[in-house]
Amino acid sequence: MRIPGLKAALCCLPSLLILPTVAAQSVDATTGLRKEEGWETVRATCTECHSAQLITQNSGSRAVWQSRITWMQDTQGLRQLDPEEEDVILTYLSAQYGPRRSARRASLAAHLLPTNPYPVAE
Repeated sequence: MRIPGLKAALCCLPSLLILPTVAAQSVDATTGLRKEEGWETVRATCTECHSAQLITQNSGSRAVWQSRITWMQDTQGLRQLDPEEEDVILTYLSAQYGPRRSARRASLAAHLLPTNPYPVAE
């Protein structure tokens, strides 16, 4: 009996077994930060005050991360960063923990919504 696609699937199996190892090697075991250019600067600077988990559970554009740094400087005592250091941090954060696509489902079409049982103010 011949199963279509079985040979192709079996050929891919070794590469699938390697993927988790490759992905695990690109994350620092201690902090959970992705080991990409600038990660050591982020680890050294940001984890002076807070856990790296605060970074890894968040996301945002460069402007969003800049606003968070400014907030930490204005309210949490973060020192003024050297411009080159700040650029490395912002580049890393916006590339590795950039904006995420919304996890929310699309809104229902109006004709699928139930009728509102409450009076509506006009």
